[in-house]
Parts: sequence; C-alpha cells; structure tokens
Amino acid sequence: MLKLQIHGQSNSTRTPLLLTKQFIHGNVQASFHLKPRSSFNIKARKRFKASFKPCGSKAIASLTQDTKIKVKATVNVKRAVGGLLTSLGIDQGLNDIQDLLGKTIVLELISADLDPKTELPKPTIQRHARRRLSQANGYVKYEAEFEVPQDFGEVGAIFVENEYNTEIFLQDVVLSGLPQGTINVTCDSWVQSKYNDNRKRVFFTNKSYLPSKTPSGLRRLREEELLILRGNGLGERQAGDRIYDYDVYNDIGEPDKSSELARPVLGGEELPYPRRCRTGRPRSEKDPSSEIRKGDFYIPRDEASSEVKLITFYARTLASVFEALVPNYLANGDLEFQDFKSIGSLFDEELELPPLPKEVFWKTILPQLFKAISTSNGEDLLRFEIPKTLKSMEHTYLILDFLHVYLT
Repeated sequence: MLKLQIHGQSNSTRTPLLLTKQFIHGNVQASFHLKPRSSFNIKARKRFKASFKPCGSKAIASLTQDTKIKVKATVNVKRAVGGLLTSLGIDQGLNDIQDLLGKTIVLELISADLDPKTELPKPTIQRHARRRLSQANGYVKYEAEFEVPQDFGEVGAIFVENEYNTEIFLQDVVLSGLPQGTINVTCDSWVQSKYNDNRKRVFFTNKSYLPSKTPSGLRRLREEELLILRGNGLGERQAGDRIYDYDVYNDIGEPDKSSELARPVLGGEELPYPRRCRTGRPRSEKDPSSEIRKGDFYIPRDEASSEVKLITFYARTLASVFEALVPNYLANGDLEFQDFKSIGSLFDEELELPPLPKEVFWKTILPQLFKAISTSNGEDLLRFEIPKTLKSMEHTYLILDFLHVYLT
C-alpha cells in the first residue's frame, strides 16, 4: 500500500489538498494544486461592494435623467396672400431676414404632468423651427428637433410664437420619435405676430379628455384659453382677436346722421335672439343705446373668410362699378376735352364706394391708377391717381395749353 505524497513549493500561492485516507492502490503518486477559495471570495466581495453597492441607486437615477430622446417636429404653415404678393414691401423683407437667421417660429413642448416633487408645471422645451421647403398647395414646411428627457412625461400641448412681422396660418404640428408614438396637433388657426400680440398661442394634442380626466399639467392652460375666447366684455375688438362674446343688434340705424335713420335695438333679455359678435365700438351721441357703424364688422379671425374669397369679392365689386361707370361716359356724345384743364378735372372727381376694410387687396395691385381715400364720415371714395408731373408743376395745364397752341 502506497501513501499519497503531495509536492509543493514554499513560495507558491497554491494551497495543497490534504487527504486523510488512502484511496489509491498501486505504485502511483498523485499531487493536486488548488487556488485558495477564501482569497477569491474576499477579492470578489470587495470589488462588488466598492463599485456597485454604495452608489447603485444614484447611478440609476442619474442615468434616467441624463438619457434624452430626440423628437422631430414638422410644422405646416401658410402665409398671408397679401404678404406674398407685396414681396417688395418692408414686411416681406424683414420676414426673409428672419428666415435666414432661422428665428421665425418658436415651439415649446408642454408636459401633461406636473412635477411630482414641486407639484408645479415642468419646464418647457423650446426650439426654433427652421424653414425647409414650400409645397405646391401654398404651404411651407418647418422643422425643429428637440431633446426630451425620459422623465418629461407625455406631451399634452405646445406653445407657438410667431416671430414674423405678419400673421401666419398654422395648419398642424406633427411630433415623431416619442415613446408613445406620433402625436398630431391640429391647429387650423391664424397666429398673430408677437409684435402685435405678445401672448403665446397654446395648441393641445388631438387626444380628448373629460373635464374630470384632464391631466393636471393641462388644466390651468385650458382654463386660461377659455377665458381668452370668452373675453372680458371691455374694449373695442381688433381684426386679429379671437373673442367669441355676443351683443344685441344695436347698429342697424344711423341716428347721428338723421333721426329718420334711427332704428330700435333687436335682442336683449326679452328677445335674446338674434345676436351678433360684440364689437365694442363707440356709442352714438344722439342715441346712447346704439353703436356707431363704421368700417367692416368684427368677426373672430378664425371665422373670417379666406383672403382668396375676399379678393374675389372685391374684384367683382370693382368690376360692377366700372360696368356702370363706363357706359355713362360712352353715352355722352361729346367726348372731346376743350383744354388740358378739363383733363385734369378727372383727378378731382370722386366715386363713392361701398365700405371697405382698412387693407384691401386691389389697393396694392393698382397703385399707379387708382387711389382710395376715406372722408371724415368714414366713406370710401375712389379717385384717379395724380401723375407726378402734375403734382410737381403748379401751372402744368397752362404750359400744356400754350405748347398745344404753339404746335398747331
């Protein structure tokens, strides 16, 4: 019977395995060298404690806050027709500069949830939308890229600020890249320039909520938007307002011109209908219950007719005026002018027009032929534009008559 022999070196880190009983028979000697298990466990335990256990929760929280998602916003915008046609105007020049600088439309993402720690609205994420390309239907596409934190929550609304010098028609905004999928924001509204109205427009996503189910981050915004649409019943309405408050029909007559033109007020507590949009115009001096009828009637901006319809309407109005005017001149058998002063008298004649808005399309396309003027009574008159030669020379007619006689 042989004894098991174990060979080891004094300077080795290996630990010999000692066997208390003989289990091998024969002339064979065996030796086993194993790594110390205890030392391995100690080193592994130390590394685990040092690298993970003390700072594990903080590392996870920091990773969640630092991770951001890239979100792309696509905006479809339609500019005013007048702004495009008057491309040589100062407003259009400023708008082109804004396009080059990339500061045209500002978008801000609004979270539908409040901050759980402060119970206040979360900070918005703001970016400028840059113009990309124009579409065949007259719309212009803008794009913006956001970096949204993981803990931002669901996007419930957006702020829009128009940095152009003219109003724009905002069709929709599409947000892609969010964890909950693509979000559509249907706008279909006119956004005024921030130089005319410094309030940011808010547009909510297409997701509908019951009043009791509205997310906490959107309740205050919905209440404020409702107050804006209702108005406070004060002041005179402007063309770009979006206020939907109502009033009785107290502008049917014109008592200041004549007592025969006075008309009763329609509507009120006894007869609440019919009613019209409140304008806030000044009251009549002779009849305080009536308003002064001046200019065009107020209509909320989003309810007004499109510019194409207005252009067609006023073009037909002018066509009907000229159809009635030209036959009167042709019916006159004596169409000759006695002198040049008779020709100059054409520039002093005025043709009364129906009430027109402050900015009419045809005023810009026919600036060299016609001129519309407004009298103190608020009436619009059409007059031929005086040539520059007649403006600069006081005795032009006498000089022309002298030259005409001299040549004949």
